[in-house]
Amino acid sequence: MATSSTQAIPEAAAIPQHVAIIMDGNGRWATRRHLPRTAGHAKGVQAVRRVVEACGRRGVRYLTLFAFSSENWRRPAEEVSLLMRLFMQALEREVDKLQEQGVRLHVIGDLSAFEPRLQTLIHEAQERTRHNDRLHLSVAANYGGRWDILQATRALLTAEPELAARPQDLDEARLARHLSMAWAPEPDLFIRTGGEQRISNFLIWQLAYTELFFTDAFWPDFGAAQLDEAIAWYQGRERRFGRTSEQLRAAR
Repeated sequence: MATSSTQAIPEAAAIPQHVAIIMDGNGRWATRRHLPRTAGHAKGVQAVRRVVEACGRRGVRYLTLFAFSSENWRRPAEEVSLLMRLFMQALEREVDKLQEQGVRLHVIGDLSAFEPRLQTLIHEAQERTRHNDRLHLSVAANYGGRWDILQATRALLTAEPELAARPQDLDEARLARHLSMAWAPEPDLFIRTGGEQRISNFLIWQLAYTELFFTDAFWPDFGAAQLDEAIAWYQGRERRFGRTSEQLRAAR
């Protein structure tokens, strides 16, 4: 299991090991161009391709993208349907490229709500890429941070029912191993596009000590240059993990 930033001090490198992104602004990008919102979502798929390739070239090992939240079901039915179709098309068309680039695909979230065909495509894509290790691409679909903690708690109590009678034995490490991304390090850099400044129920356990970068750029306009801007900002941050600046300087 990866190092917890609240229990130990993770290693901090110039290039973030793990980047997590909320891909926001597809609909507003389209509206400003007098296009249907669906056109923005289609354009956003191209941005995903650009960012995956850019992360691979820069040495990022883990990239997590928030594609569809558990709250996004509240959107208009036609928009949700379009997003599901785009997801299926991306799985059908992009897996060959992921395989060529050494990218391993993970899909996290409550997948039981998706139609059987989509669940099958997800399973097949994950199986086909499971031996790749250059970049781990996680797509959060029907995912919510609170759902993640709740499902981890349920899984823990199922695995260790005796904890219900001995709650004092419950610790962070025991719970964390059941989270959706227990196998990955916590994100070093969080990026949200589209001008909003909140984490919107995304990886709320894992973002405890992540550096948060917000940009006004809409997701369809995001690419290698914008990623470099975020990484440059990240490199200017002082990652203290509870320590003082003086302690950091003394440790160098």
